Amino acid sequence: MKLHTLKPAAGSTHSRRRIGRGTGSGLGGTSTRGHKGAKARSGYKRKIGFEGGQMPLQRRVPKAGFKNINHKEYFAVNLSTLQRLVEEKQLTKIGIAELKAAGLTNGKELVKVLGNGELTVKVDVEAHAFSKTAEEAIKAVGGNATIIK
Repeated sequence: MKLHTLKPAAGSTHSRRRIGRGTGSGLGGTSTRGHKGAKARSGYKRKIGFEGGQMPLQRRVPKAGFKNINHKEYFAVNLSTLQRLVEEKQLTKIGIAELKAAGLTNGKELVKVLGNGELTVKVDVEAHAFSKTAEEAIKAVGGNATIIK
């Protein structure tokens, strides 16, 4: 073993350049940051969406429409679906649990009964909302339309 053959152990050294250690290193002065500007300053963090002074995309694209924060999204169930359920499972009362068991709703969403179709059997229906025609059709055959809160 001779002094000129000595080398550090594998993995013990780093090849990273030491920046900002004087002009003699060749990487002093501006320390590879260029001249002036935000990127040359300490503590610089690029803003998300910053496009170098160009108007950012989220500000260039026009906003469209209106989002009502009080809007309620209902899952629609027609009278024809209720009629089919009554015939298949011989039900006298249909609520959210029965609709969930039939695979029509996940049990978390609001349900509105609509008047499309025909109801021929007396049945009590529980839902979050009813259309006027659906409510009239349910009451016409002697059933009850109960609103869940």
